[in-house]
Order: sequence, then C-alpha cells, then structure tokens
Amino acid sequence: MVSKNQIKLITSLQQKKYRKQHQLFFAEGKKVIQELLEANYELEALFSTDDIFSYVDKSKSHTITDAELKKISALTTPNNCLALFRIPLEKKGTLSGLIVALDDIRDPGNLGTIIRLCDWFGIETLICSEETVDIYNPKVVQATMGSISRVKVVYTDLESVLKTTELPVFGTFMDGDVIYNEQLPNEGIIVMGNEANGISDSIEKLISKRISIPRFGKLKQTESLNVATATGIILSEFKR
Repeated sequence: MVSKNQIKLITSLQQKKYRKQHQLFFAEGKKVIQELLEANYELEALFSTDDIFSYVDKSKSHTITDAELKKISALTTPNNCLALFRIPLEKKGTLSGLIVALDDIRDPGNLGTIIRLCDWFGIETLICSEETVDIYNPKVVQATMGSISRVKVVYTDLESVLKTTELPVFGTFMDGDVIYNEQLPNEGIIVMGNEANGISDSIEKLISKRISIPRFGKLKQTESLNVATATGIILSEFKR
C-alpha cells in the first residue's frame, strides 16, 4: 500500500525544487531500478505490483496495486515498479580524455539519450551548464535506461571551465569544417548547443575548432539535426 503522504512526496519530485529539498529522485521500470541498485544508489523505498526485487530489504519494499502505481507514476502507461533513491553527492575530478559539454540543453529526452550515448562510447564525464535540464528529472532518468549510473555528470559554470581548460574545445556549427575530413584527437571537449539556438555567443568565443556534420540530401533544406542525434554521429567519428 502507498500512503497519501507518499503519493504527495513522490509526485512532488517531478519538480526540481522538491528533488533538491528532499534530496530524492525516482526511477521507473525494472531495468533502470536494477541498474541503480547494482551501482549502489541508496534506496529509500520500492513500490511494485509484483515481487520483482526479492533481495531488497523488506522494510523498504511495498507491494501496491496497478491503480496505486498509476497515482505515483510519471509515465502515461506505468511500468510495474517505481523506486525512490537518495541523490548522491556530485563527484568532482580533473578533466581528461574525451568530454562532452552541454550548453543549455532543455529537453529531458535529449539529455537522457546523450547520457546513454556517452555510456556507449565510453565518455566518462559529461559537463552540463547550470541552465541544462536536471539529470534527476524523471524523463531524463527514464531515457538513460540505466546509463545514469555509469556516466559522471557535472553541473557547473561552463564558461569558466572552457576558459581554464588546456584541452582543445570543439564546437558544432553549420558552417564548421566537415568532421569527416578532420584528424580528431583522443582528448578534448565537445560542446553541443541548445536545441533552438545552438551554442551561445559567450561559449562560441571559447571554441578552438568549429566542426560540422554535412548534409547529403539533394535539396539540403533540413535546417538542423536533433542534438542527441548529432552527438551520436560526432562521438562515432571521434572514436573511429
């Protein structure tokens, strides 16, 4: 059974201010929850319609009905389980290797997919500007499909980072050099811009190498690529 107070708490966590206040977030679906448990995220409570996670502490596990799950789920079609986790302390560290930096990404699905791409291509650190959508937004957590547990995501003043780094800084622009013709290094920071406006003017000034993905269509009328799709193409080239 899920109490009224629990319903109120969980539904409030769809908003960033309450996630910050309670230092909690929630995840839905067996795969995502299992990945977080295996990564030693601190479980606060588990709600499920079936006995899926038999190894979870019984004091934290609650069997609920489909109707109750629907009341706390952020999904249009709820899965069979939802778990509350403590937000871990943000990990700090030196910047090295190949890094992706996001300049004001607003769409939760895009951020979640980019985190998953970083996991796939072995990118250990993802830097997000302070305006970028929160990693613990339920839609972001869902879109990562568990990759949230394997990529270090750091929210910071992106401009300050780029001003002080010794790594080459790559930016994606429509008028940049064609990425397929470039000799790409093993280390560097790849900046991806906002869905509507691209890389901001203040960040653009700090880019040391402008790159682009060329259009091959006959009419060449497509204005731009989805930022997550572009990130996948660019990471594939850097890793190739």
